[in-house]
Amino acid sequence: MFFQERFEEMSKIAHDLFDHPELGYKEVYTKKVVEDFLLKENPDAQLEHFSATGIKTWLSKDKEMTMAFIAELDAVYAPTHFNADPETGAAHNCGHFTQITTALALYAYLVSSKAYEKFDFNIVFVFVPAEEFLDLEYRETLRSQGKITYYGGKPEAMKLGVFDDIDFAMCVHAIGETFDKPTIEINCDLAGFLYKYYDFEGKAAHAGFDPFSGVNAYSMSNLFNVALGFMRQQMDDTMLVRFNPILMNSNMSTNVIPNKVRVGTDLRTRTLDYMKQTAVKLDQAALGSAMSLGGKVDIQTQMGYLPFIQNRYLNEFVKKAYLKNDAVEAIIEDRGGIAAAGDIGDLSFMMPCIQISYGGFTGSIHGDDFKMIDEPFVLETLPGFIADVLEEMNGSIDRKELYKRSYKEYEQQILSIIES
Repeated sequence: MFFQERFEEMSKIAHDLFDHPELGYKEVYTKKVVEDFLLKENPDAQLEHFSATGIKTWLSKDKEMTMAFIAELDAVYAPTHFNADPETGAAHNCGHFTQITTALALYAYLVSSKAYEKFDFNIVFVFVPAEEFLDLEYRETLRSQGKITYYGGKPEAMKLGVFDDIDFAMCVHAIGETFDKPTIEINCDLAGFLYKYYDFEGKAAHAGFDPFSGVNAYSMSNLFNVALGFMRQQMDDTMLVRFNPILMNSNMSTNVIPNKVRVGTDLRTRTLDYMKQTAVKLDQAALGSAMSLGGKVDIQTQMGYLPFIQNRYLNEFVKKAYLKNDAVEAIIEDRGGIAAAGDIGDLSFMMPCIQISYGGFTGSIHGDDFKMIDEPFVLETLPGFIADVLEEMNGSIDRKELYKRSYKEYEQQILSIIES
């Protein structure tokens, strides 16, 4: 009943956020919407701020265990989306605006009902910026200024100690498919990814008068691309390998043999071990392509996000809540994994995490036509269902099933990937 009564208010907030998309570390409007709501519902709320736009607020601190409910504040750079910001190109075509409404509705319910007081774990809400790995030139500027260390919002929050006093975490995320009935998904793992930069170097020469003296860096990059095409046959399909090489920059001219060309690609895999193995193969292909044409290549590696392995133990409570909830009519629990990625994977290195996915949308996720079509399910049923999940967890979580790693261990893990 509570979520039904608040539906109209949450609908207004959802449309407001959808109409005001912002890129990572720039979510100023979104931050204010969240802050205003939290303080309206709970004037005594203590709001901790981090990473320019991040917000953390506790409901209780007196229990031995703490769960974080996480929502992501940012939008995607998608200037051709039908509702993109005409100035920034940002668009909410990943559904994060409904993560926020879910968190706000849940917060309001817990404050109003005081249900959290009977839980045997604390609840803290964390609104994190910059989940989408984009707008990298701006983020590199922030990094060069010492304002951030990581492009991704959760790794940056981890560095700042935001998650140090938390034992496990839950978030929700839109599914990029259209369903004919209210649907959730559990246990869907995500790939991890890194970036590779290949700077091919040859020798410039006049393309008409003396091409024989030149060494064509662009040809090296073409040969590299062909090698990657043939290499796909040697990739293990179960590892969800993806790479997408693009020509990033060059100084090419039609009358000069190009001597410098940069190729960039992401590399996505299901596991870190296979990521390392595949990265070596990509590097070998680049080195061979350069060598075969008499040039050379400089290789740089930049970490993206770690693979996300959903915590099956915690998702058992989600399944139990689903079996008792008639409003959520369908569940997907056997997909296994997809090649999309998210910085929830990094946080899952430190502690058990789950991400409950939900339908209610149409169009391609990250596409020009993505939008919400089932508001009652997304804005009313879903937050009510999450409240049911918390009830299932209360008094039932075995601490022996949880794990905790430090940020220092995470830092060492990232370094080992880059160095390898």
